[in-house]
Amino acid sequence: MSTGKTLLALALSALLPAGAASAAKNDTIIYCSEASPESFNPQIASSGPTFVASSQVLYNRLINFDPVKNTPVPSLAESWTISPDGKTYTFTLRKGVKFNSNKFFKPTRDFNADDVIFSVLRQKDPNHPYHKVSQGNYEYFNDVGLDKLIQEVKKVDDTHVQFVLSEPNAAFLADWGMDFASILSAEYADAMLKKGTPENVDTWPIGTGPYVLQQYKTDSQIRYLANPNYWDGEVPTKHLIFSITPNVETRLAKLQTNECQIIPAPSPVQFDVIKKNNDLTLHSVDALNVGYLAFNTEKKPFDNVLVRQALNYATDKKAIINAVFMGSGTVAKSPIPPNMMGFNKDLQDYSYDPEKAKALLKQAGLEQGAEVTLWSMPVQRPYNPNSRRIAEMIQSDWAKVGIKAKIVSYEWGEYLSGMRKGEHDSALFGWMSDNGDPDNFADVLLGCNSIKTGSNAARWCDKGYDDLVQKAKLTSDPAARAKLYSQAQEIFYQQAPWIALANGKTFYATRSNVSGYSVSLMGSDFSKAKLN
Repeated sequence: MSTGKTLLALALSALLPAGAASAAKNDTIIYCSEASPESFNPQIASSGPTFVASSQVLYNRLINFDPVKNTPVPSLAESWTISPDGKTYTFTLRKGVKFNSNKFFKPTRDFNADDVIFSVLRQKDPNHPYHKVSQGNYEYFNDVGLDKLIQEVKKVDDTHVQFVLSEPNAAFLADWGMDFASILSAEYADAMLKKGTPENVDTWPIGTGPYVLQQYKTDSQIRYLANPNYWDGEVPTKHLIFSITPNVETRLAKLQTNECQIIPAPSPVQFDVIKKNNDLTLHSVDALNVGYLAFNTEKKPFDNVLVRQALNYATDKKAIINAVFMGSGTVAKSPIPPNMMGFNKDLQDYSYDPEKAKALLKQAGLEQGAEVTLWSMPVQRPYNPNSRRIAEMIQSDWAKVGIKAKIVSYEWGEYLSGMRKGEHDSALFGWMSDNGDPDNFADVLLGCNSIKTGSNAARWCDKGYDDLVQKAKLTSDPAARAKLYSQAQEIFYQQAPWIALANGKTFYATRSNVSGYSVSLMGSDFSKAKLN
């Protein structure tokens, strides 16, 4: 047995009940996570690994998404109605849903409307007693505009909650399937507030999901137990362990030696190795995402549209896709993914034309070139599997037309924070759909209000574009919405706040004896995962 396996066996022996270690292979699944969670409360988080470790394991939301159609389906809400004016949503809540318990608290009642009210008002109301707990930064809630859109949320009775909006919003329902919309226990929150330990709600969570948090060893391991009272059916695997493994090569090595049974985001260069191993299976999912380079349009020289257009022409996107994605992605031309409603299939793209780039730079007064910084992400994503390599290829392309780009990178939290503040000249970034709605891309990433929230990395505000996108949110007819988004994309092309780089597939790998685990628009679903 290798040293790694010995350590893992010891860890399992310590974590599992007496006598259970020998049976671990039958009732335990180990997932090699990419990173430690920021928190166990998805309301105050913004990273994929945090959402997998919290919202997708410990909690539920009012709605879920059909994994094929990406349309809202019931979850904690059994059904909903929308008023004729599109401004009032009434959710009918599922009865008999149990909250988990932990060492600090045991619930005395089932899930009800009070929990929905708490989960919303903590994020919306600055005067709520929990709003500033754990630093109280609700990026996603604010990014999608719910802080201003929701005028009132009220309890009709224990099984009915009503939202009153300031205006109709075609994306509102889909928002309630997003990770930040996870429903927390109001009863637990009240009890912890009285004890003077409100932060326990975020560090020792209580949810309604398929698993219960048992133990967390920072930067090492997360241990979960199956929820014996899960409302959506029996959870077949008793023990779920996250082995926190940031290095992509180490993740694959652990999968090969059966130290992990599931790994996310294998590198494209690993695909052949996985495919040739009969004990492993490579899975792919058509994703809704876009990888891009954002120009900070508030800074010179990127405040000049001619410069932005020039560098679009200067960047060989096809070469990047071929060298980095290796079959796992396609060239992007729009902020909206091609398999999403509203995508403009007739939209032009910038060809690779260095001579045209030089001519535009000369016209912009930069015939002698310029020096800029190019931020490179420190993490791997489906829309950007190797940010450093992509940055180097862009750096090389720009140098050919006289633009010298200095590549810089930071720790992920610092990278996100700096980009939200607009500290970058240009930055590689991307977005994966949270709710299947084009508003989640067109407005969240490029709307004028999104400059304030920080999700508009280009810090670009175009009134014509913004008017179209805001009008689309007020429009319930899908065909009419699609037309508005199509027109907005024409403005995006002309103004070039980004270089739209790639739309990537989501890949993951498992041991071949794993079944029931799935990845979809809403992330990872462990609730039916088991070893055969």
